[in-house]
Amino acid sequence: MRNRNLWLGLALSIACCGSFTACAQAEQERSRYEIVAEYMRDGALTGTVKLDFFNCTENAIEVLKFNLYANAYRENALYSPISTALQDEAYYAGKSYGETVITSVLGVKSWEVGGADENILYAYLETPVYPDERRVVDIGFSTRLAKVDHRAGITKNAVNLGGCFPTLCGVQNGAFYESVAYAEGNPYFSDCADYTVSLTVPKDYAVASSGTETDEKTLESKKRHTVSATNARDFAIVLSENFGVKTEKAGKTEIAYYYFDEKNADCAVKLAKEAVEYYSSVFGEYPFETLSLAQTGLVEPSAEYPALCMLKSSLDGEELSRVIAQAVAHQWWYAAVGCNPFENAWQDEALAEYSAALFFEKHGDYGLNKQTLVKGALGRYKSYLDTYQKTLGWADTRMTRSLGEYLNAYEYESVAVDKGVVMLDTLSKSVGEKKFLAALRKYYNDNKYETATPAHLSGAFERIGLDVNGFFEGYLSGKGTF
Repeated sequence: MRNRNLWLGLALSIACCGSFTACAQAEQERSRYEIVAEYMRDGALTGTVKLDFFNCTENAIEVLKFNLYANAYRENALYSPISTALQDEAYYAGKSYGETVITSVLGVKSWEVGGADENILYAYLETPVYPDERRVVDIGFSTRLAKVDHRAGITKNAVNLGGCFPTLCGVQNGAFYESVAYAEGNPYFSDCADYTVSLTVPKDYAVASSGTETDEKTLESKKRHTVSATNARDFAIVLSENFGVKTEKAGKTEIAYYYFDEKNADCAVKLAKEAVEYYSSVFGEYPFETLSLAQTGLVEPSAEYPALCMLKSSLDGEELSRVIAQAVAHQWWYAAVGCNPFENAWQDEALAEYSAALFFEKHGDYGLNKQTLVKGALGRYKSYLDTYQKTLGWADTRMTRSLGEYLNAYEYESVAVDKGVVMLDTLSKSVGEKKFLAALRKYYNDNKYETATPAHLSGAFERIGLDVNGFFEGYLSGKGTF
């Protein structure tokens, strides 16, 4: 997800926004993916997805809906995941296109590709799958990657396989939530499931992935890597024939930093280790067995997946430190405790940013501190207010709006991220850091592997004796004085 800096604060109160019923994933049954695929040097990824779907809703389901994220890169896409301002930088070799083609769907009555932008696969079931029942569907697919520095693309030194497999849409209010690829924010929403991925690649490619590698077989000029992930909200891979790797261990967690430029490797893996240890101590245990960070081509500073962080290769110095701390925090706020980023983007973004500020407050050797980071966020937010009020006569400060309502990336980052950090810092100062962290720990432990709403966050404060509903209401609605 996106990176920024951080900031300072104000008053007290919180709003209950929206009501999801995602599946409680920690101890209950969940869906399972078995993915068998092969990546070719020409940018083609072909394979099958076997989904053993578990209906954790209270409704009978007649249609399974899958996100086809890679279709956002096709030539005639209506929505692009890359803003107009970043197109030239992202498409480093000139305009290039990618897409996912569905070749077959077995175990269903019929299927079609549709949605608002040819981005949803509809699999119509022979008979409904009722609550607590399972159904198996097999999907054949072929994904062609664009040459682009983005989540799904061939970059100069690596291949990013993010959103390259058909993945079930996230569940909201007992139904699949359809969405499109907005350039602002992070338009990716899915629920936790178990993954087993068998990926065959050219033999000289190293593989950084979500999950733990359980097997590796050499097949003449190729290698087949088998990786498993439990309670993963998504699954992604970064490949490169140029990768070196540095490793560390934080408790039981294996941390690996994959790089093609060794300059910052030692610092990067050390910071990731310290971040895992710090967040585990204040929020709760790290949710996966491994954590991989991969240097790669991106136009944004980072892109996060369960147990995997993609990092922009040009990052250096304090910027690299800030991005790694924020990216690792997303393993708690997004990978473990999910949200609907289309409707409450601030919910994981602001928490990850503020968590990074807390980390640097305790790790002064990186030359950053919470006060400076929060002050920077406050300054950027005030600059946004001043700019919009002078040019338009008003500024929309609502944090509850959907991604499609943000006019541009500047407005998104000013409101969803910077204002969110100010809000959290104000709340921490109002209730005291000890109670603030106790509430976040409760929020994490109560909602781990689920999709949380703003009401779940405010509820965590209520359960430790703090009524902060009015505080959140003022900030989120934009009706407050700030």
